[in-house]
Amino acid sequence: MKAQRVIWPDRAKVDIETFMLPPVDDDEVLVATQCTLISPGTERAFLLGLPNAQGRYPARPGYSNIGRIIELGKAVTDCEIGDRVASTQGHTSHFVTAPSRLLKIASEDVPAEEAVFFNLGAIALQGIRKARIELGEATLVLGQGLIGLSALQLSKLSGALPLIAADLTDSRLEISKRIGADHTFNPEDTDFSDQLGDATQGDGPAVVIEATGHPDAISTALAVAGWGARVVLLASTRGETPSVNFYRDVHKKGLILQGAHNSIRPRQESSPNFWTLEADSRLLLSLIAQKRFNVIPLISHRVPGEDAAKAYQLLMAWNPDLLGVVLQWNSNI
Repeated sequence: MKAQRVIWPDRAKVDIETFMLPPVDDDEVLVATQCTLISPGTERAFLLGLPNAQGRYPARPGYSNIGRIIELGKAVTDCEIGDRVASTQGHTSHFVTAPSRLLKIASEDVPAEEAVFFNLGAIALQGIRKARIELGEATLVLGQGLIGLSALQLSKLSGALPLIAADLTDSRLEISKRIGADHTFNPEDTDFSDQLGDATQGDGPAVVIEATGHPDAISTALAVAGWGARVVLLASTRGETPSVNFYRDVHKKGLILQGAHNSIRPRQESSPNFWTLEADSRLLLSLIAQKRFNVIPLISHRVPGEDAAKAYQLLMAWNPDLLGVVLQWNSNI
């Protein structure tokens, strides 16, 4: 059986390739993809070979996939044809895999284009868990891209108050207001520090989530954090931050600086504030189904999978209006 998938043959090059699927072994299933979600920060960085993101080409991107099982191996007993499933498969129309690599989606009422945010939501959540937000703590999320907007909602669910969003783009801050931010500020405003002071009664944020991935934003995060605050580096920083004076910016303020890369999760068993990817992914699917995690405002583009190259052109140009890009594959299943 033939299928299609996104491939990056070289730096800044995007194609759709047709390939032959392997046969379905007795302990495997065949899944037809309904939609996949582009991870804008990570995929752009690796596509362009930005600092800390030098990959190898050709590459086949993507790690957020919603599909439906259309064929079962003879020995598979814990799945049925027609089951809707979430997985970390890439941007592909079909794939063959073991059932253990899939998460069943219990409800048919959750649209695929909403469920597909389960993985990026889980990535944001592991950073929020590391922040250990207590009910009533002032929390600032720097950067209102897809990860930042996800972190904002999850901070609110964790009890952040006031909840503060900061970004350079007004349209993104409008979305921040819609999904629950108490205050929205532009860090380039000359009175940004004063605005934060007013919003936090002069104490500064107790928690700062850095979600831009820009080196200069780390300096900003450290500068505006309150005394003894927790600063979580959620986004993967693309470059170095040479201007940090650790005595002045960290040591003297008693800050706790926490890296939050998704790869350092526990593999087998969750513990407080340190959950496995599977556990967080299941939780996100539940939050999406219950409308507690609202992803609809995060969808900016819907693109047929075969036209993925057009979406990546927008991504490489870094249009600030681009947020969640859903690639649509088999809409008839």
